[in-house]
Amino acid sequence: MDKTAPNPTNQTPELLRRLLRAKDRMDADSHEDWPVERLARVSHVSPAHFARSFKEAFGIPPHRYLLTRRIERAKTLLRDTDLSITDVAFQTGWASLGTFGRIFRDITGESPGALRQRERAAADQLGRVPACFLSAAQRPDLTIAVLEKRRRTVADTNGARKTKENRQ
Repeated sequence: MDKTAPNPTNQTPELLRRLLRAKDRMDADSHEDWPVERLARVSHVSPAHFARSFKEAFGIPPHRYLLTRRIERAKTLLRDTDLSITDVAFQTGWASLGTFGRIFRDITGESPGALRQRERAAADQLGRVPACFLSAAQRPDLTIAVLEKRRRTVADTNGARKTKENRQ
């Protein structure tokens, strides 16, 4: 058996709940500093046990998980706001613009500015497509309209009643 693969079955449900509590705290406040010692206190376990158990349960070390959450948030802010890249870096928990840019590029493969430019160009391209086509492409995958589905359900129910009446 591969010992590097996550195997949460070795962990008790109580420990998994504690780890999830720490993970939830990182999700809610990813802009804050979350050293292993602080996460261990949230989980009520030792720092070494927390780090080992977190990686075993989720397949990723806690610091790397926090980095991915920060990068996800930064990508959203870059795409959806006009905040400067520096403001995005500070709002997502980075103390240094240089560190933010380097880690962002390492994880996404492009700089924050390049991502923002690409996302905006894609949005501009979508602006040339008629709104009715965009709406249709973004709709949930329904094969028939909801009202039509309701009509068919009512018709099927009424048809079943008529069939029963005809049999009697």
